[in-house]
Parts: sequence; C-alpha cells; structure tokens
Amino acid sequence: MVSPGTLYVVATPIGNLEDITLRAVRILTEVALVASEDTRHTRKLLAHLGIATPLVSYYKGKEAARAEPILARLVAGDDVALVSDAGTPGISDPGALLVRKARDRQIPVVPVPGPSALAAAVSVAGFERTAFLFLGFLPSRAAERHRVLSGLVREENLLVFYESPQRIVATLKECLAVLGDRRLVVARELTKLHEEILTSTTAELLADLAARPRVRGELVVVVEGGAAAEAPPAGEELAELLAWYRDRGELTLRDAVQRVTRDLGLKRAAVYQEALRVWEEEGKG
Repeated sequence: MVSPGTLYVVATPIGNLEDITLRAVRILTEVALVASEDTRHTRKLLAHLGIATPLVSYYKGKEAARAEPILARLVAGDDVALVSDAGTPGISDPGALLVRKARDRQIPVVPVPGPSALAAAVSVAGFERTAFLFLGFLPSRAAERHRVLSGLVREENLLVFYESPQRIVATLKECLAVLGDRRLVVARELTKLHEEILTSTTAELLADLAARPRVRGELVVVVEGGAAAEAPPAGEELAELLAWYRDRGELTLRDAVQRVTRDLGLKRAAVYQEALRVWEEEGKG
C-alpha cells in the first residue's frame, strides 16, 4: 500500500523576494506539484528562484472542485506545496478547505512558516498590548461593516484587519464613527519599494488618506483596543437594561435590540417593541 504524500502549507514573500526562507525554497523544489492561488504570480516567483516544479491553479470560488485532483495526487504518494499570492495560505487566502479535506483522509499536513502581513504589521505597531483579534477583511457592505465594528466597541485587544485601497477611506470613517478616535497604525505595501507605515489617530490618518489623489497597495490596519467593558446591570428588567444601553450612547436602537435578544434569548419582536418605547421616553424627556 502506497503511503500518502505530504501537503506543505508554504509561506511566500509578501513583496520582498529576499524574505523567502531556505526551507521554503527546498520544499518548493522537492515537491511534485505546487498548488497556487494565482499560477501567473507563482510562476514568476519560481522562475526567480530557478525552480521548475509543475503548477496547478487553486483559487477561491473553485476550492472544492480544485481540491479533489490535488488530494488524488497526495493519496497516490506525491508531495504537494500549497501557496497563496503572498504570505501564508489560509489567512484570508484559500487553503482551509484543502487542509481540512487532507486531514480527513489522514494525509499529513505540514506548515512551512514565513512571511505574513498580519505578523509584520503587528510587530511594528508599537502598542503595549500585544494580544489582538484578527478580523481578516471587513465586510464590503457599509451596513454589515457597521454591525461588525459595533460589536467590537469594548474589545480590549488590538483589532487587526486587511483592507483594500478602494475602501480604506470609507472603512476609517466607519471606525471613527463607531469606535471613536483611537490610536491607529496603517501599514501599506509592506516589504515593498513604497512601504509606508502610518501611525497616528483615526481622524488624522483618515484626513491624510482622504486627501490623497489615490491610495495604492494592500493595507493592514491595527486599531488600539477599547477600554475594559463595563458589565450591564445584572438581574434588571428588560426596560432597565435597554435604558442602560441607550444612555451609554454606544449602540443604536437596532444594535441594542440585537445584543439583548442574543444575550437573554428573547424574541426579537418583543425586545424591539420595548426598545422603541424606551427610546421614545428619552425623546420626551
């Protein structure tokens, strides 16, 4: 019986090709196949390294279909390297599905660590608190982005997320409106020729980036955590709990309803009607 091959999850440079590790070069040379998020991008990297290993495309949206032929090669005994366009696969890039399916079939999965935009940005952020919550890419829709950020107002750990140059200004506006004017780091084009690490407050960085004719390159944002969460009053009636959230002014009526419904396991319709009454009382006062 043939022993299965090994799936290597290989980190590749996020910009500067000198960041490739010696181990990554060896693995990419020795495996039978490289599964790549973008074969055009990876082909340039392999050519630079003098590596001629065959490539196969493995990208988001087609992960399930693309995984099966790769798994068949692994079952047959071939070693395969999984790479993304840049950085570490499986961190906001394709890879998790293939890794899970490989483990389900008792195929060894081995990480080959290296460059990561996430780790690089946090390492130069300079915040005293080093614990962080990684959010990947925030939702592209404004309403959904607002909902996600609203739920993180009192998160004490750093908030770290990726953002595109097209949405960075809109996202910083949302951060300012929901999280307040916090200390912030925006890392742009990490390890590349035009690398830029901006450190200031949300309002100042928003003004800076909004004034530019165009923002280029992928970005990592590191936001200072909030103050320790003050617990809502225990054992209070529904109306008093809603009034507590209303008076703190951190949540909209809708968000308060969502949180109370979730925390207390009540029906949303009933909580919403009570919230309307509570918010109306504030208007009369």
